[in-house]
Formats: sequence, C-alpha cells, structure tokens
Amino acid sequence: MAAITKEMTIGEILVQNPAVAPILMEAGMHCLGCPSAQAESLEEAAMVHGMDIEDLMSKIAAL
Repeated sequence: MAAITKEMTIGEILVQNPAVAPILMEAGMHCLGCPSAQAESLEEAAMVHGMDIEDLMSKIAAL
C-alpha cells in the first residue's frame, strides 16, 4: 500500500485506506463525503479545521 501524504485529497486517502475515516472523524473532520473532501488536500482541510497536520499525520501513520 502506498504511503498517505498530506498533499493527497481526503477522497484519495479514503479510497486508498477507508480505515482512516474514524481518525479523521475523531479529529473533527465530519464532512468526509462533502465536495471539499474531493478537492482539498489533507493539509488544507486540517488548516481550515484548525488542526495540527503533523499530529494528524502521526495518528494516520500509527494506523
């Protein structure tokens, strides 16, 4: 499985590894199916939601 990067869109991440969804939901990203999830990178979404991208990436990597 290819590595998940912060440059990937949320949609791409969920297609690659649906098990990431609970991590994103727990972090406060409840719009996983919204149009922004198909266009925004994970880093952009984290910034919009006021999240620390490195903390989020650590949680995803631990999965």
